[in-house]
Amino acid sequence: MNNVPELFGSMVFNDTVMQERLPKQTYKALKKTISDGAPLDISVANVVANAMKDWAVERGVTHYTHWFQPMTGITAEKHDSFISPTSEGKVIMEFSGKELIKGEPDASSFPSGGLRATFEARGYTAWDPTSYAFIKDGILCIPTAFCSYGGEVLDKKTPLLRSTDALSKQTLRVLKLFGSDATKVTSTVGPEQEYFLIDEDIYNARRDLMYTGRTLFGAKAPKGQELEDHYFGSIKPRVSAYMKELDEELWKLGVLAKTKHNEVAPAQHELAPIYTDTNTATDHNQLTMELMKKVAAHHHMVCLLHEKPFAGVNGSGKHNNWSISTNTGVNLLDPGTTPAENAQFLLFLAAIIKAVDDYQDLLRISVASAGNDHRLGANEAPPAIVSIFLGDELAGIVNSIITGTPYNKSADSVMQIGVDVLPVFPKDTTDRNRTSPFAFTGNKFEFRMLGSSFSIACTNTFINTIVAESLRQFADELEGAENLNAAIAALVKKTFTDHQRIIFNGNNYSEEWVQEAERRGLLNLKNTPEALHYYVAEKNIRLFERHKVFSEKEVRSRYEILLENYSKVINIEALTMLDMAKKDIFPAVVDYGKELSETINAKKAACPDVVVDAETALLKKLSALTSCLYKKIAALDAALLDVKFHTEVEDCAKYYGSSVINAMNELRAVADELEVITAKSAWPFPSYGDMLFSIK
Repeated sequence: MNNVPELFGSMVFNDTVMQERLPKQTYKALKKTISDGAPLDISVANVVANAMKDWAVERGVTHYTHWFQPMTGITAEKHDSFISPTSEGKVIMEFSGKELIKGEPDASSFPSGGLRATFEARGYTAWDPTSYAFIKDGILCIPTAFCSYGGEVLDKKTPLLRSTDALSKQTLRVLKLFGSDATKVTSTVGPEQEYFLIDEDIYNARRDLMYTGRTLFGAKAPKGQELEDHYFGSIKPRVSAYMKELDEELWKLGVLAKTKHNEVAPAQHELAPIYTDTNTATDHNQLTMELMKKVAAHHHMVCLLHEKPFAGVNGSGKHNNWSISTNTGVNLLDPGTTPAENAQFLLFLAAIIKAVDDYQDLLRISVASAGNDHRLGANEAPPAIVSIFLGDELAGIVNSIITGTPYNKSADSVMQIGVDVLPVFPKDTTDRNRTSPFAFTGNKFEFRMLGSSFSIACTNTFINTIVAESLRQFADELEGAENLNAAIAALVKKTFTDHQRIIFNGNNYSEEWVQEAERRGLLNLKNTPEALHYYVAEKNIRLFERHKVFSEKEVRSRYEILLENYSKVINIEALTMLDMAKKDIFPAVVDYGKELSETINAKKAACPDVVVDAETALLKKLSALTSCLYKKIAALDAALLDVKFHTEVEDCAKYYGSSVINAMNELRAVADELEVITAKSAWPFPSYGDMLFSIK
């Protein structure tokens, strides 16, 4: 491997490169745009564009693209070359400030939720100078926002940037009360990424994986994750080689890939980066998912990012470690050594608790999808009920404030391991709760509900906005207070008291918690249609409008897009199931039945007294299940035909989420039972054992 410090960011037009290649005044003007949002003069853009082009061409680049994040959840790019014709019939390599700042992709071919008609094709991409340009696959990629001809937002980056501005504005109002000299605040994120790796040949033999990203059929393997021997286990050589190449490719792009290990389920793994500002982290996570898939192909493997590719073993999530930092280097969620006496920390903690309680519906919406519905609450991920874990120390502080009793901190302790040669180290003040959706983990909150395939943009847009709203209300109340300390103390106590229902430090998997959450009045939105219904609630629309994150029109468009996507995903899965059941499974079990019948007849012909009880019993069971399979195929066919009676987008999604999914589950149950009694040589697909344990 190359020297890592030299390798890191070598394909990025980062601050170091800009300082080296831009005139001093141009660099200062660009930095002012990045830090303060000052307008960028076209003359400055021209100089930046030319320097960016020269740097890229030196590395063999001939094309550039405005790299953006439409509502598909993945990235998009259109490649243009640097060539420009000359009067002598030749070409030169040029790149102007105008081309850097603005691009024009087709806006009608991306999800718009009714914001654009098919014939209204014009859209614009706008350069985001706060995220560095980079070279990927020999193309200069320029991170951009994406909007329609009418200015409506059609991407995930723009709302994230708006929410960051809203969070910064309201946080600075509160910090000013404490005498802070910060001038800008941003949220920071470190998204942990879980994924599966399976053999490429096996993947190609499974149409369900190819079309939907998950297995729609498959009997449980004799061995799963019950021995708990895969988690943090020794990494297999083939996987290790993949991880090594992935690290190198990510480091070239400036992605802070830090930790890699085996996850709980067989064939499952995780990559975790060091945290950075949320905008950069979002771009980097999109690159990480893309490169995970590309690098896997180099090793004849396929990377699966679906939330639940295999039934019966853990699915994959993405833990979103969120905090707030100032441009003076202060993490506002660091409680310090005496959090009970840290009024600033307690005020921000109160703001977050209030935000999560007031807008638990939005947090659930931010992780809603057909894929994640299979994962949430399945004893491997947080349930669909949103709650906050604080840990013993913070929970004790909150309770003492609510009750007005002194807080007695337990003495600092060290871990006593009982082996003299092992070092003594301080014990953390709180345990970790891996069942909690929104858990405090020392100096940040870990939101564990995201699905593996998700862009983190939506979730962090929502978190930024709801916390900004709490801080807005706090600032309104505290600004002008005659006795600021007394006002802060009263506000913190009132907030903790009013919103203590959202705090839960116990086992979120237990049925007792489901019942307790209902008594507390917490929402339990079990599937995507149930959750999305709240997206267009009046309070949520007003929230986004107040902070200029979305207009009402943009909120309603996203509501439509997500519901349509949910219905389309399930429709594709149902059609794939029917295709596999009709063309592969049914013929296979009929042929196997025929083989059994011929075996029975041949034995009886050879020896009339021979015992064929086992073969006969198996044939009877196989025939009964085959008949049942045929009926379940017909039932799913009928369920899909009835979709036409559900024309409203929410009604249609609810129908898919109930009737169609129920028919799919019933078909799968019969097919999986048939797999168990059918000879392996006769079954048309690789088994769960083949998929989960094939990589050595």
